[in-house]
Amino acid sequence: MSLWRQFSGGLQALVKRQTADQEITDEISHYLDEATAAFVARGLSPDAARRAARKELGNVTSLRQEVRGYGWENRIETFLADLRHAARWLLANRGFTAVSLIVLALGIGATTAIFSIVEGVLLKPLPYPHSEQLVSLRHTAPGVGIPDLNMSTSVYLTYREEGRVFQNVALSTGGSWAVTGLGEPEKVPGRVVSHDFLDTLRIQPELGRQFTAADENPDGERTVMLTDGFWRSKFGGDRAALGRHIVLDGTPWTIVGVLPPSFEFMDRKISLLVPFRFRRADVTVLGFCCDGIARLKPGVTLAQANADAARVLPLATEKFPMNPGWSPTTFQDARIAPRLQLLKDFLIGDLGKTLWVLMATMSIVMLIACANVANLLLVRMDERQHELAVRAALGATAGRIVRSLLLESVLLGLLGGALGLALAWIALRILSASTLMNLPRMHEISIDPAVMAFAFVLSMLAGLLFGLIPALKYARPRTAAGLRSEGRSLTAGRERQRARDFLVAAQVSLAMILLVGAGLMIRTFHALRHVDPGFSGAARLETMQVGIPDTVQGTEQIVRMEEAILRKLEAIPGVSSAAAISALPLNHDQNDPIYAEDHPERKGEIPPARRFKHVSPGYFAAVGSRLIAGRDFSWDDNYSRIHAGIVSENLARELWGNPAAAIGRRIRLNPKDSWYEVIGVVADLHDDGVDRNAPTMVYWPLLQRNADGHEDVVRGLYYIVRTPRAGSEALVRDLQTAVTSVNAKLPVADVNTLQSIYDKSLARSSVTLMLLAIAGGMALLLGIVGIYGVISYSVSLRTREIGIRMALGGSLEKVTRLFVREGVAMCGIGLIGGFTGALLLTGLMKSLLFGVNSADPLTYAVAAAGLMVAALVGSYLPARRATKVDPVEALRAE
Repeated sequence: MSLWRQFSGGLQALVKRQTADQEITDEISHYLDEATAAFVARGLSPDAARRAARKELGNVTSLRQEVRGYGWENRIETFLADLRHAARWLLANRGFTAVSLIVLALGIGATTAIFSIVEGVLLKPLPYPHSEQLVSLRHTAPGVGIPDLNMSTSVYLTYREEGRVFQNVALSTGGSWAVTGLGEPEKVPGRVVSHDFLDTLRIQPELGRQFTAADENPDGERTVMLTDGFWRSKFGGDRAALGRHIVLDGTPWTIVGVLPPSFEFMDRKISLLVPFRFRRADVTVLGFCCDGIARLKPGVTLAQANADAARVLPLATEKFPMNPGWSPTTFQDARIAPRLQLLKDFLIGDLGKTLWVLMATMSIVMLIACANVANLLLVRMDERQHELAVRAALGATAGRIVRSLLLESVLLGLLGGALGLALAWIALRILSASTLMNLPRMHEISIDPAVMAFAFVLSMLAGLLFGLIPALKYARPRTAAGLRSEGRSLTAGRERQRARDFLVAAQVSLAMILLVGAGLMIRTFHALRHVDPGFSGAARLETMQVGIPDTVQGTEQIVRMEEAILRKLEAIPGVSSAAAISALPLNHDQNDPIYAEDHPERKGEIPPARRFKHVSPGYFAAVGSRLIAGRDFSWDDNYSRIHAGIVSENLARELWGNPAAAIGRRIRLNPKDSWYEVIGVVADLHDDGVDRNAPTMVYWPLLQRNADGHEDVVRGLYYIVRTPRAGSEALVRDLQTAVTSVNAKLPVADVNTLQSIYDKSLARSSVTLMLLAIAGGMALLLGIVGIYGVISYSVSLRTREIGIRMALGGSLEKVTRLFVREGVAMCGIGLIGGFTGALLLTGLMKSLLFGVNSADPLTYAVAAAGLMVAALVGSYLPARRATKVDPVEALRAE
């Protein structure tokens, strides 16, 4: 028979089942008639011949099923029949189905939600063509104690001109500009980029053109590119915006292009791009201020790129002059070396470890859920022995029974997966709305086809996993015993009881792992919260950024305007103090070596780099930072250009032994600069996060004059006001009014409370704690349910035994202890395995912990005690129910 005839015939049999069955019946009847006629021809009577023909033919029903089984359509029909049977069974056992679906939905939903985060953050490629070729040009400078260094203009040009492994090299840095003339003054974020920035990313403008080398000429026209969102919000999507001018910081810039709607860069919100404007003749070696990216040539590995960068780096000192005041060997003495990373890895940082730990955690929850449902199925299988025995007696093979039971469990898993997917969607919506979820590529996290495929596969595997043990154990039902009784009063076999006990012990072990993990994160979070960050009362500190535009000339005039803004802020009702700083706490600023007069360096050595910040007078009092020795800056210090600085306590102790000894000592920025007197020592600031050591810091006044007479001033400051009104919209309006009263063209940007900045610094620990706590709580709950279910079912099966014990004088306490002991024993076995598993998992969590050891005995003891209490509760309740059994009724029921 041809394949087409087999397919068409099978399809007809599926569509017209009655017609196909009638054809088979007719065919069997025809064969029976022919066989009867043959026996008659041999001399038998018609009745005897008929009987002989039937005997030769065998069971007609079995024969009909055998004939139907020859076609491919029979497998599909059998599958559909088993599927209908599975659906009917699940509907008939609504209580079991509901409990199982809830357990599965929690496990699958939690695991899918975490996978969607892993997929969106870690697995998806960056939104650029061939993004695997993009690298971040990072460096190290161990000679000055800098483990992570960005890039200078000199190194950018050297890589671009001398590199052999790069297709493109680009330079960029963040910035913000006051936009005027388009409604209310507004401070917008953007990036300053080299002309090859978009070429490196392989991004083409939606409108207009991208930058060229001519745009980098400081004597040429000022050009700008707008993002699609900014173009639409300010120009209504009008194509005529190309060629028009936009005023940035009081200076007109010509719009030459609009970026595509999909454009993004490193999760940074930007509204515009402007080109670097520099003369090559003015470029010096030092000045590591910017981010560098490059696109590797096809086939080039990261190791090869680092090797070539190491070859190229020293050439920068040959191509460009050293900065004034610095030794010609400074670059070599700092031992600057490449540390190139894939751009995606640089964006994610060490977040991958946290997410994989959370993924492992939710996988454990999934295993606990599967064990729980497997236990429920084992209980149900004991009740279905009669049904399975009848099916076996009617000819169902062991394979058919296994397939049918697995189909029930897989269908249950898929239904639980559908509910879990809905729960995952809700959980992601809640997490994305939470301030705790401060993750890179947050907008990439969604329930996309990959996540749905993961949920489907997970549901299938879960259904097979929790259905396999019951299916294999009941594949060959004891037909005779099953037919004698439906088995409700028969004592479960030891083997099946051991299987249930094993699953409960496994749940306890896994729950122990999760509870220990949650406990360690709770202790970590507690330790982090008790670290003095270097400021106090963060919830009462409102912060904002204001930049003085280039139209305001003169360093002293700029500082006087900044002082005037502070005076206006202090006059706002409810404000007790106000101050300004170049970079807020917990936000990095520049690092440079500091030379101490009484700590001369040996030849070829450079002192370690220190963190710099510029502050206004009164800053330390405003933020609640302790002034340990000496005094604060004054406004006279700024206007008289005093050579003075304030150092952190850890720097004072490192250089001079104690804070008091630092007062009057002198430091400077480079070997040829003027000396600056240390006039104060302040408490350490955990500027890199409270989970890291506080960097050594130097605070400078807002206005400085160098040895060569050049004056430095900070135009863009963050202003901090202390007030109980922090976080209110009314305060934001008052802040803007105060600023515009000094200069109507000054917009306010980045308004936040310092508390929100502090909370963001704890975001990783907060999210990990929250999710581990949820996982631990789910594991504990499922563990209680598992123990309760097994003990409760054991009570129902041992009703007769309980009745006999009580009839023979057994006390209520002894019967209760019997079942409580059983539950505690299961918990104890589970705890032994849980200790080992917890030690292995928490070893992976070391990078997430702070102030607590991964093998902390207190955490382990509390987790074990909690599970033991759960076991007592889970076994005591059904045990108490057992004591209410009436001995007479129990014996009569048997």
